Amino acid sequence: MSIQPQVIERDGKKEFVVLPYEEFVAIQEQLDDYRDLMDLREAKRESVQESTVPLDSIRDQLLNS
Repeated sequence: MSIQPQVIERDGKKEFVVLPYEEFVAIQEQLDDYRDLMDLREAKRESVQESTVPLDSIRDQLLNS
């Protein structure tokens, strides 16, 4: 993605950045995706020691109930 920021200065110092709305939305979506990925990775790390049940076993239990 290519962004086209406009930098606004105050007293000779860079103070603000203005982006086209579409670019802002795209950046927000990427940040949300990144946060979701970090949450998923953390959940996987936390659950690595938990026991699991094979999907076939669950399916069989549901079909035979």
